[in-house]
Amino acid sequence: QLQLVESGGGSVQAGGSLRLSCAASSYTYSIRCMGWFRQAPGKEREEVAVRSPDMITTYADSVKGRFTISPDNAKNTLYLQMNSLKPEDSGMYYCAASPRTAAGGCTRPFAYWGQGTQVTVSS
Repeated sequence: QLQLVESGGGSVQAGGSLRLSCAASSYTYSIRCMGWFRQAPGKEREEVAVRSPDMITTYADSVKGRFTISPDNAKNTLYLQMNSLKPEDSGMYYCAASPRTAAGGCTRPFAYWGQGTQVTVSS
């Protein structure tokens, strides 16, 4: 089974940057969807960025222009570059992966999840 481990979280001031890493135990071609989610205390888990089976990344409106996903298939790693961080970006960030659907989307809820890495952005 696929295992995902996040790293790179930490505490930064508003306007700063962090790069999160998601290391996968193996690359399975059939797992065509990869993405990042986050959850702030007392709030629902939300989608941050998801790369679809056609390799198109969809970003949440709140992070567009600030966050970028980039893969390194040779290292079985997915990065989330976060720039211009805001306090509202704080939360636990999770990497996730899932098979594609017959329609070309992503199976939801996502099938595989990491344990998360904490991001704290101070004012």
